[in-house]
Amino acid sequence: MELTQIRLLVTDFPACYRFYRDVLGLIPQADDERGPYAKLSPDGGSAAIALHDRSLMTAVVGALADAPAGHRALIALRVDDLDAAHAELTARGAAFLREPVALGDRLRVAHLADPEGNLVELQEWTRALPA
Repeated sequence: MELTQIRLLVTDFPACYRFYRDVLGLIPQADDERGPYAKLSPDGGSAAIALHDRSLMTAVVGALADAPAGHRALIALRVDDLDAAHAELTARGAAFLREPVALGDRLRVAHLADPEGNLVELQEWTRALPA
């Protein structure tokens, strides 16, 4: 078995697409904010976040529960400099739920939410795990 991607089922595809492309700066495989599907990755790498229009998936699988309320997913993105990433994303219009803070003795984090309420955690690793 091989994990190929994790998809977020979204109701407002264009708003979510613009958030991941314009605010977080992820690079889309194809630049089309109309959807119904998009795969975006940092620096064009192989790891990706995929967005999928919820109504289309409802048609494919027959039924999905109502649009979820509250935070349903957390996407963790590693950055080299959390303070710099925080400043850059704030300048792009990001509204953080939690400012940069230490989380234990090896990690600093900051949190924001996408237009659908999915949490995005920016992580700066301050020291590696012991081998």
